[in-house]
Amino acid sequence: MKTTNTTIEASAPANVRPSSVSKHQANRGLTTEAVLNCLRTKLPQQYELAEVVGKWVWLDVSPTRKPMLAKVLWSLGFHWNQRRGVWQHPCGNFDPLGSHPTDPRAKYRSYFPADVLPA
Repeated sequence: MKTTNTTIEASAPANVRPSSVSKHQANRGLTTEAVLNCLRTKLPQQYELAEVVGKWVWLDVSPTRKPMLAKVLWSLGFHWNQRRGVWQHPCGNFDPLGSHPTDPRAKYRSYFPADVLPA
């Protein structure tokens, strides 16, 4: 019997160095405001696309279209969620066993910060 082990979230883009893993882990603890400030100053185009869902930050940017951006986002603490097709940052709110079978936007408040405070 052949078994396959699939994951929903990729751990890192292929071009990420192992030495950046600790930076990635540390940045996952940043607050929502810190992540948004980082996007606003370093990646203003992505800030325009950022959506806050609950306390998490989501970015709808394909990793295959922009592989170098994937590396930068991953180093900032984002991870790619294959099921939802977005980059996500937990902003210090981890629930490794939690799973939302439906869209979390139905449960949590969702807004686009660029609509409130432009880059």
